[in-house]
Amino acid sequence: QVLLVQSGGGSVQTGGSLRLSCAASGDIRSVRFMAWFRQAPGKLREGVAEVNSTGGVTNYADSVKGRFTISRANAGNELDLQMDNLEPEDTAMYYCATTRSRSPRFIPASYEYWGQGTQVTVSS
Repeated sequence: QVLLVQSGGGSVQTGGSLRLSCAASGDIRSVRFMAWFRQAPGKLREGVAEVNSTGGVTNYADSVKGRFTISRANAGNELDLQMDNLEPEDTAMYYCATTRSRSPRFIPASYEYWGQGTQVTVSS
């Protein structure tokens, strides 16, 4: 199994920046993709950003392209999400996740291990 512990998040005003981190431990050798998801009250969980095990493939939700950057560090033991130019619509609980799938396609059910979640709140 893979243990994911998140840190970061908080509250900022529109246009501000936040950085989320996710520390991974356990059987990380089997991980093929890591991702950030978010879920706002009353809405479905949606994929935000996704990166493969080498860092060579990244996918972003259209709503965050150009504003968010996903990256892996420490040989896959850390996953980060740099969020710039934040908007109120970005307000949600954010989760990091991992999967052994080579093609998870931003589907939450394709991801096997999840962090505990961290709140991001963006005010006007």
